[in-house]
Amino acid sequence: MSTKPNTDVEAANETSWRPRLALLVAATFFMEFLDGTILTTAIPSIASDFRVAPADINITMTAYLVTVAMGIPLSSWLAERFGARRIFCLAISIFTIASLLCAISTDLTMLTLSRVAQGMGGAMMVPVGTLVVLRGTPKSELLRATAYLVWPGLLAPVLAPMVGGALTTFLSWHWIFIINVPLGLAAFIAALRLVPRTQFDAKRRLDWFGLLLTTLGVGALVVGLETLGGHASNVLAVVVVAAGVLSLAGAVWWMRKASVPLFNLSVFGTRTFRATSTGGFIYRLTISSVPFLLPLMFQDGFGWDPLKAGVMVAAVFVGNIGIKPATTPLIRRFGFKPVLVFASFASAVTFALCAFLDAQTPEPLIFALLLLSGAFRSIGFSAYASVQYADIVPGQLPSANAISATLVQLAAAAGIAVGALFLRLFETTQVFGGEHVAAYKGAFVAMAILMLISTVDSLTLHRHAGAEVSGGAKRG
Repeated sequence: MSTKPNTDVEAANETSWRPRLALLVAATFFMEFLDGTILTTAIPSIASDFRVAPADINITMTAYLVTVAMGIPLSSWLAERFGARRIFCLAISIFTIASLLCAISTDLTMLTLSRVAQGMGGAMMVPVGTLVVLRGTPKSELLRATAYLVWPGLLAPVLAPMVGGALTTFLSWHWIFIINVPLGLAAFIAALRLVPRTQFDAKRRLDWFGLLLTTLGVGALVVGLETLGGHASNVLAVVVVAAGVLSLAGAVWWMRKASVPLFNLSVFGTRTFRATSTGGFIYRLTISSVPFLLPLMFQDGFGWDPLKAGVMVAAVFVGNIGIKPATTPLIRRFGFKPVLVFASFASAVTFALCAFLDAQTPEPLIFALLLLSGAFRSIGFSAYASVQYADIVPGQLPSANAISATLVQLAAAAGIAVGALFLRLFETTQVFGGEHVAAYKGAFVAMAILMLISTVDSLTLHRHAGAEVSGGAKRG
């Protein structure tokens, strides 16, 4: 029997740039990213309905993010084994049905399990949709493609507090999930029309041991970080984090020697891609923590209501949108390295300035600061998303895409966990004072310092890093 991969259409169908397909994939990402943090402003309402402590609701956010991060490695194999189109449509279906189950949940257990199912759908949408788009995009169009794909990761965490606050205030928390149902149905119909039938290998083997080590490692890291500094034993949390690190180290060791590894780790030999797991990971972690910290500080520290807090955080969204038309020209004019250095350093400055905010700070000044923060995060996020694939060859794309998607989700989960950890740390130590808002000041200072590590990493990039994608960046 022939071992040639099955194909539904000629590979030529994969070689053209499809803006409508990229927009569809971006829309599904928006749903997935939005649901990662949208519950933040609805936590008190859900806790009241379920008659549990507000802190207990955090498990629904963590369960979702952990499931997404842990499911991505398997999703990559599923796309290669059964075809990206089938898995992408299946992912949308699971996510939509799980959203409906979340909306009709009657207790915390049902909501948490439904969130896990939602995460399973999201885990398949993230890498598979990206792979479909990137396979049909030449290097010369990569900046355009990533411009479509990065906006959900930029906007969703920022819009989540405002959307969640509005729905919770004027309707109920159930509508946070109900709105996904019509959106999911529309996305499913569009996917059937727009996603091409591509090659798949019906005999592709799964690296079960590599998958086990990777998923356990990712899960342990996120859970350990979330637990560290909380009410549970810190010793136990450290053990869980250490177990996660060891599991991932074991996965790397195994995949380097396996005949058919889960991931092709040779992608880390490419410096522009390796930046994703060094400075890029730290960059995404820190900017993921800010949409988590800001609404909490505005509500818990300043005494604002959820809607007002959400509207103020939307200033970051305005900054994202406002700078977006200039992002690609900036990268083409100056190249990736200068842009990454500037974006990370400027972001660190805005985080440090957030530590000086209090309830008496003029609201226009707060808005202006968050506007700048949104602009800087948009520039850096877009640059990292593009440069990571600049020097990746087609055969490495599935592994590079899956690894990148895993790191993005892990950074998002770790950002919330590390943000919460710093809050607990500074609340306990009172280094920045004993007033209620002091812990938030400490958390923002810590995030600013972390962001500077990303700046240092960007300084080590080659002068012309990613020049094939950035175009005119090769000038002397």
